[in-house]
Amino acid sequence: MHPVVERAWKLVPKPMQDAIASGVDRARGVTPPPAPVPDTSKRYRMLVGPVNYAGQGYRWSRAVEESGEVSARNFVHVDNNPLQYKADYLVTWRTAEHSRAWQKDMIDTIARDYTHVLIEACYPVLGGMFKGDMRKQVALMRDAGVKVGIVGHGTDVRLPSTHMKNDEWSYFHNDVWVPADLLEPVVAANLQLIADLDVPTFVSTAGLLIDVPDAHFLGVVVDPDKWANEEPLLVRDRIKVVHAPTNPNLKGTLHIEPIARKLHEEGLIEYVEIKGVPNDEMPRVFADADVVLDQFRTNDYGVGACETMASGRVVLAHVSPEVRAEVERNAGMPLPIPETTLDTLEEVLRDIAGRRDHYRALAATGPEFVRRLHSGDFSRDVLMRHFLAV
Repeated sequence: MHPVVERAWKLVPKPMQDAIASGVDRARGVTPPPAPVPDTSKRYRMLVGPVNYAGQGYRWSRAVEESGEVSARNFVHVDNNPLQYKADYLVTWRTAEHSRAWQKDMIDTIARDYTHVLIEACYPVLGGMFKGDMRKQVALMRDAGVKVGIVGHGTDVRLPSTHMKNDEWSYFHNDVWVPADLLEPVVAANLQLIADLDVPTFVSTAGLLIDVPDAHFLGVVVDPDKWANEEPLLVRDRIKVVHAPTNPNLKGTLHIEPIARKLHEEGLIEYVEIKGVPNDEMPRVFADADVVLDQFRTNDYGVGACETMASGRVVLAHVSPEVRAEVERNAGMPLPIPETTLDTLEEVLRDIAGRRDHYRALAATGPEFVRRLHSGDFSRDVLMRHFLAV
């Protein structure tokens, strides 16, 4: 929506917005889909939504179902799922925001069929009900006897001022992505909401604990078997170094590229940038790589690094000591990601080329680390222990 149009739209009373938007849907033949229903024979029934970033809502749902005691359904607004990650239930943003019928059906279904709702990224599960007021929506669900929790995914709870203070490489130090001064009040409001609601809270990555210290580290989930391969590592004269600039500012691509190009032209490495490759084809890409350059400006690691470790490749990233300590405590083994900053990237790549046996041994521990912490078992246990079976 054009900013001028958006400002005008916000001046329209909410009931009139709903009527106009619903009329547009009807004209387009859009019918609000019935709310997702869990297996009501299970003791615990959990709804997760509505963002499904990197497919994690779906994967956490599948993970808890492995307990045999849980039926879980995740949902996502179609508009928030451009990469088409798997999801149990899809609904358009317009429907969730403006269809009173959908909102009523959703709360009726939650009250009748679910025992737990896990809200992702502080997005309203009931869409535009109460003008999206999360406090009122949560109160309504709790009054119905439903236990509510929140999971932070990333920028929704990562306070720019804290991140900039703690990391010289923070992606908030420039305005390439979203100006920090614009994002700061949004995140601060989310953190205040979490404090006010006082519900079980989780974070997908350990680096977010600095902003939500009372949260439980949940961990992202990948499928280790999908990424497993037996391709030899670091046997070519020129080591193959891969980088996928899906978010160039967050990953530090602008700084990575000249370093990698220099070493490529020198003949030390073969540098390949991966663009537009569907996730289902990435296991082949990683299997053919020696080193994957992940993200250098978050001070954390996520799904991409886990997929690389599961592939038995060397993954380089900038990860804080606090994150390393937290994941080592939970995994019972160190994070197999050599600490690398944009200042030390060239030095580390040269070291890999010169000490191949050392890095082969390190990369070989990646699949085990992922199985311990990111295969779904750990996340299931956290949700069962701190949310579902409490």
